[in-house]
Amino acid sequence: MQFHGILIGLASFLVIGIFHPIVIQAEYHWSKKCWPLFLIVGLGLLICSIFLESFILSAVVGVTGFSCLWSIKELFEQEERVRKGWFPANPKRVRRDSDAD
Repeated sequence: MQFHGILIGLASFLVIGIFHPIVIQAEYHWSKKCWPLFLIVGLGLLICSIFLESFILSAVVGVTGFSCLWSIKELFEQEERVRKGWFPANPKRVRRDSDAD
């Protein structure tokens, strides 16, 4: 029996679940301007996944890398959700028209 698919599926589920609050907190504390960090980490993880010998570890690192890249899109959407009042805005961060870019 092979359990690789189940393990990768479980890991993917957990990674996606973990990234949801990460995106919310990142937008709250740093705004969407932190997207380059997600890009660098995501690309770094994808490159690392190529060189890992373990099939499962390579898949999990690859899924995490793509989750970082998907989080860039989610950061911009999270800003819109905050603007609509669906999520709280950070009162310590002054929102200017330039933040809406």
